[in-house]
Amino acid sequence: MSSSNEIPKDQLPKSAFSRRSLLQSAGVSGGVLSTGLLAEDAQAQGAVAVMSGEVEITLDINGKKRNVKVEPRVTLLDALRNRLDMTGAKRVCDRGTCGACTMIVSGKVVYGCSVLAVDAVGKPIQTIEGLAPEGQLHPISKAFVNHDAQQCGYCTPGFIMATKGFLDRNPAPTVEQIDKGLSGNLCRCGTYMGMKAAVLEAAKEIKNG
Repeated sequence: MSSSNEIPKDQLPKSAFSRRSLLQSAGVSGGVLSTGLLAEDAQAQGAVAVMSGEVEITLDINGKKRNVKVEPRVTLLDALRNRLDMTGAKRVCDRGTCGACTMIVSGKVVYGCSVLAVDAVGKPIQTIEGLAPEGQLHPISKAFVNHDAQQCGYCTPGFIMATKGFLDRNPAPTVEQIDKGLSGNLCRCGTYMGMKAAVLEAAKEIKNG
């Protein structure tokens, strides 16, 4: 039953566009509306066009220039593992929480799964493969072996790279500083005590070496 105050349907204001007209006018490309009112509004706000397809980039990895073709959405970790066969950094959580993919970019410790390969262009990248000459062990890697600081091995490369970055900043750490400095990396096997001893030994070896 209609109210006496109800406005007749033929007198209601018409919408600028209907759901049907919106779907018909809005082209979808790469998940982004490319035409229609929403696209025009996005362009008015300075939206950047979405890149698609592979592009060739050059990465500076362990002092060597490496050319690789990747889509702009590919992470540095996946570019190294899937395109350059550099599998030292491990893909475990793939969400920047465990540290198994830790590497050093421009002197900063980062998670490889959280950095786009295209964003690493022109920046020096250091991975576990370049930590020491082939056939040799870096003092950090050697200390990890000496103190049984690894079991399954998935987290080990990340911990070693995190330790490298940590000791570069703090060459003579205390145990408390080690706890805090390596808190961004997780070991599911629980070899933390061995790791602390390894970091302390590596610090001494690097200082005396």
